[in-house]
Amino acid sequence: MTLETGGIIKVSIGQFYGIEINDFAVTVAKTALWIAESQMMKATEEIVHQSLDFLPLKSYANIVEGNALRLDWETVVPKEKLNYIMGNPPFVGARLMEPEQKADIAFIFAQWKNAGNLDYVACWYKKATEYIGNTSIRCALVSTNSVTQGEQVAILWKPLFEMGLHIDFAHRTFRWDSEASIKAHVHCVIVGFSIAPNPKEKVLYIDERPQIVDNINGYLLNTENIFIGSRSQPICNVPQMVFGSMPNDGGFLSNYSNEQKNAIVKKYPQAERYFHRLLGAEEFINKKVRWCLWLKGVSPAVIRSIPPIAEAVARVRELRLASKREATSKLADIPMLFGEIRQPESGDYLLIPSTSSENRKYVPIDILSSEIIASNANLLVPNATLYHFGVLTSNVHMAWMRAVAGRLEMRYRYSVNIVYNNFPWCVPTEAQRTKIVQTAKAILEAREKYSECNLADLYGEQMYLFPDLLQAHRNNDRAVMEAYGFWGKLNSESECVAELMKLYQKLIEK
Repeated sequence: MTLETGGIIKVSIGQFYGIEINDFAVTVAKTALWIAESQMMKATEEIVHQSLDFLPLKSYANIVEGNALRLDWETVVPKEKLNYIMGNPPFVGARLMEPEQKADIAFIFAQWKNAGNLDYVACWYKKATEYIGNTSIRCALVSTNSVTQGEQVAILWKPLFEMGLHIDFAHRTFRWDSEASIKAHVHCVIVGFSIAPNPKEKVLYIDERPQIVDNINGYLLNTENIFIGSRSQPICNVPQMVFGSMPNDGGFLSNYSNEQKNAIVKKYPQAERYFHRLLGAEEFINKKVRWCLWLKGVSPAVIRSIPPIAEAVARVRELRLASKREATSKLADIPMLFGEIRQPESGDYLLIPSTSSENRKYVPIDILSSEIIASNANLLVPNATLYHFGVLTSNVHMAWMRAVAGRLEMRYRYSVNIVYNNFPWCVPTEAQRTKIVQTAKAILEAREKYSECNLADLYGEQMYLFPDLLQAHRNNDRAVMEAYGFWGKLNSESECVAELMKLYQKLIEK
């Protein structure tokens, strides 16, 4: 005897609607639904102890071929018939889109400020939000984690929240590994959202562990809906941060090995004084040696007297003259200099690499002499003190950076306008400031004990192998947390960020 399935099964593939952009994807989606239905039928048979017949296969027309960003979703399924929207839209970065995808961004985000900085997946959040207005529809999308980091948060989520959207649940960053033979690792988040009131508890998943929270903001943090926008000046009274100097020289001034430099100096000893160490992020973190010709203020007579230097300057001029960019071709007038110079004239400066591994608890930071040239792969704080170094290298600042910085793949992408300029600094007592200076100095002294190691070694996943350095950082962390009033009150990094965001909110409201 075969039971009628209609009275037992309340969900069928006829209730699923979808949009796929090409015909093959449509066929795959239909096949996947049939396979899922077959599997669920088998599971149901084991529950009801009866044989269920669902053959022959029915051909549903609910999977539509088309561009989901150009179609009117109501032509696929009317709002009043829909309960849920789920999907994993295409993962394409803002700087990697094809012309057609850029056109889709312009179409979906017409009149939105800075929409060109959004990843492609952001389009589905916007379109879904517009579609679910005045309905009880719930949505959940898998997307690249970049839409919950850096400048994209304020660009995307602030207007959506103003449209009434709220996040009901979310899964913070996880790695989605492809099953293909050539592995593709995509770092994703899951965001569940709606406009209709939701009486259920909000759940935030961190490393697959659910937490009941009061609110989930655009950074997927349990705190208020605060948005960190781009700021041209520091929000607090601290030294300005700038980019390092950009060579724009084809390597003719900026890329000399030890061997190349020594060969020139051996023949022209007077050239020694014009070679300076040059640090990109790679050289800084991995202790690699690279030299540049730093010819600022050097007379033409000196340049002409050293043929290898004169030749390098001539090659830079040729390169810049050949550029189609007007700004670059104008630099041919000063071929002896880097294209952009921001190097401090004297004293020390603080250096932070623009990009650093996400596996580090602390981004490597150092205080360097102005004789060492920093390239535009780094960020500099001229006139910084040990106090500034101590606060910036602390777990408080690292927590802020991890929450608001952009990412390159998963690597931290430190920025001036988002991370540094918006950071709410503590207001320490004189004793607290002195303590931070002492603990900051102890970090540098601990590094000296391991001078044979590079910063990648010292700040890698095996930092525990350098106990003096680790303890110095812990002491500094405590000193900074005491200056903020956080010590003994906070139990997690997310709580720290929540408190920092409250401080930020007070600063912008002044």
